[in-house]
Amino acid sequence: MNTKRRNPPRLLNLIVLSAIGPMALNIFFPSMPGMMVVFDTDYGTVQLALTLYLTALATAQLFVGPISDRVGRRPVVLWGMVVCMAGSLVCIFAPTIEVLIGGRILQALGACTGLVMGRTIIRDMHGLDKAASMIGYVTMVMVVAPMVSPTVGALLEQAFDWRAGFILVLLLTAGVLMVSFRILGETHHGPYEATGISRMFGAFVTLLKQPRFNRHALQISLSSAAFFAFLGGAPYVSIQLMGISGIEYGIYFMVAGVSYMAGNFVTGRMSERWGADRLITLGTSMGLMGGIALALAYVSGHFTPFALFGGMGMIALGNGLCLPSGTAGAISADKDRIGAAAGLAGFLQMAIGALSSYVVGISLSDTALPLVIVMSSSTALAFVINLIGRRARI
Repeated sequence: MNTKRRNPPRLLNLIVLSAIGPMALNIFFPSMPGMMVVFDTDYGTVQLALTLYLTALATAQLFVGPISDRVGRRPVVLWGMVVCMAGSLVCIFAPTIEVLIGGRILQALGACTGLVMGRTIIRDMHGLDKAASMIGYVTMVMVVAPMVSPTVGALLEQAFDWRAGFILVLLLTAGVLMVSFRILGETHHGPYEATGISRMFGAFVTLLKQPRFNRHALQISLSSAAFFAFLGGAPYVSIQLMGISGIEYGIYFMVAGVSYMAGNFVTGRMSERWGADRLITLGTSMGLMGGIALALAYVSGHFTPFALFGGMGMIALGNGLCLPSGTAGAISADKDRIGAAAGLAGFLQMAIGALSSYVVGISLSDTALPLVIVMSSSTALAFVINLIGRRARI
């Protein structure tokens, strides 16, 4: 593959590139019950196709960024799309559930390149505040894709069968590959970092020693943890404990999605004028208020669906303001290790988020208290870490 093209990448290309991972993850949900019948297996085994996808998506981010620091962004994107296509083909023709799970892991390894390279390429091209603005637009897909993909997957399965969702991912990935091959230029102009395993982990150690990286990486991870905890606990709390229907849950859930998109839009429009630090402070403050509102509603005995989703709406709005700017800040911590920083920050964000979701999931029983504690404490810690960082001028 030609890796010498220098065309400046287009924003739409990066947006669609970043959407493949979330889309491939969520379009799969409606097909899970049908797969139990097709492959004559239990739900726990089918669930592995989700769990291992997330595990691969998180872990691969540790490698994708450093590899791109050595060979460039363009070849990583192109080969990543090839791997994602291969994984989709394996899923489509899988004769057993074990083979399908293997295909899902391949999908994740390939789709991961879109998540990491979208942010990395933007930072290659722009300064901190402009990068935060551009990342704000790109990260809208992190909400839009999960919101739309399950519905699309359900419609495709109803019209055809469970393979249709994988075919759509295959076609979309092929389209992104062709467009990227034609127009995606190389944005890493050197020096190219030698990337053996020891050098790669050495880059991570170097980043973890930098207060600026830790400030932003922990802030975005903890801000995101509140949302991951919500994803893990809100369906049980709202449907099982509060008694609302699945359709009502879907309608309420849109509050969080629309709020996050609104925050992203403000970031995209105002980042260069207000600056990344101001947006992070505003966003973490909004998240803190949402966490406090949840705690007060629970303590006062007024923990209704309106209180739950309203509090999450405030947190989501804050995340829309602080996550793009915090991500740009983490990636900007070391100009010689932009790819490694993007990969490590993405890994930490997903790992801490997944942990919060798991803790809530195993702790919930007849009370929503575990969900409230994790969401409120996550937003408070994100606020405190950013406050300490600003006062220390890091």
